[in-house]
Amino acid sequence: MLRVAVVGSGPSGVYVAQALVQQREVPGVRIDVLDRLPAPYGLVRYGVAPDHEKIKSLTGSLRSVLEDERIRFLGNVEVGGELLPTARLLELYHAVVYCVGAARDRTLGVPGEELAGVHSATEFVSWYSGHPDARPFDLAGVRSAVVVGAGNVAVDVTRILARGVPELRPTDMPQAALGALADSGLRTVTMVARRGPSQGRFTTKELRELGTLAQVDTRVDPAELAIDPACADPADPAAAAAAAALPAVARRNVEVLRGWARAEPDPGAGRSISLRFYLRPVELLGGPEGRVRGVRFERTAPDGRGGVRGTGAYEDLDAELVLRSVGYLGVPPAGLPFDAATGTVPHAAGRVLRAGRASVGEYVAGWIKRGPTGVIGTNRPCAKETVSSLLQDAGPLARRALPADPLTALRAAGLHPVEWPGWLAIEAAEADLGRSLGRRSVKIPDWPGLRAAAGIA
Repeated sequence: MLRVAVVGSGPSGVYVAQALVQQREVPGVRIDVLDRLPAPYGLVRYGVAPDHEKIKSLTGSLRSVLEDERIRFLGNVEVGGELLPTARLLELYHAVVYCVGAARDRTLGVPGEELAGVHSATEFVSWYSGHPDARPFDLAGVRSAVVVGAGNVAVDVTRILARGVPELRPTDMPQAALGALADSGLRTVTMVARRGPSQGRFTTKELRELGTLAQVDTRVDPAELAIDPACADPADPAAAAAAAALPAVARRNVEVLRGWARAEPDPGAGRSISLRFYLRPVELLGGPEGRVRGVRFERTAPDGRGGVRGTGAYEDLDAELVLRSVGYLGVPPAGLPFDAATGTVPHAAGRVLRAGRASVGEYVAGWIKRGPTGVIGTNRPCAKETVSSLLQDAGPLARRALPADPLTALRAAGLHPVEWPGWLAIEAAEADLGRSLGRRSVKIPDWPGLRAAAGIA
């Protein structure tokens, strides 16, 4: 029998477990899926926006994998800490697959990032998604917000800020986050990109949603559209040729943005979303008591090589809240080698490399393997490649004698694993919480609440 530990219960970890139980080469595989959190599903639970119920429904397929009799979920287990070093984990299992994601965000690298009111979009997402490590956001006095970035996460946080509370109440957003959004006086959300509309990294589906929000005016400055060679007058042969050379998703995005081209806001709308392009942040401006009051941007222009150049012209935007969404970085997993330049663990087809050589029994999958790229589905082929490498090594690995059930050793080390019934108890407690608030299921956003619901100390 081959016993495997998968560290991380997000999509990449679950897809690794699924590939292992579906393979036929090595019979009798048993998998423990370990997670630091007492709840499974990773970024599907704690990263997908609460109003994206179709994507969140992916938990149904992840659940069916974790309920397989050959797979055991063990939450509330931190790997790499004092109680469970990575070396000890490898003593308890024939193989360990690390699927720990990329938990750190990139910074802007400009003066003023230390000001109160300046946060990463990751922090904001964690807060409104009910992650137990998240710090609370105080939105009192916030009238205008600036989101720096042009990817789907930037679109998500822009939409959540602008969306009305009645539309968010049916979601599983924690009650405290819903209340903070309800109490804010937010009127304007500006999403800013340093490059042009045709170079945005958002998907068309995400982008279109910004134009469907009730009582929200969504607009794009026509002058900034015109700067982009692919967004100029469609009747211009040069613009038409530039647009034809774009990927299909970029062409669709450009058409959506053209539909919002309007210099002046709609005075009848309650809130507004303004999408700005060709602006690069150079300084975060401070106000009283060390709080952010605005962002200074330098106007950029196409450099003719696919990038942008500074123009020396500047513009200030008011903001009492600034969220940066400029990418993720991997965090060095304790006890594993790490390439700081790529934010990944060095590997060969998923095999962890130590000093350039494959480390027997150690593997990686997901963002910590390939970097923060792709969508949820990208994790499937990534997981299959890693599992293929593991199965090639299975013969020698399975011959190594192991102690008895690892769960006994984990408890003896002072850990308190949450098994699947404990997770089901958390689900039931969240459903009860929602009913008590006149809502559907509502997330428990703190460690004591999660642990109490799971029935552990």
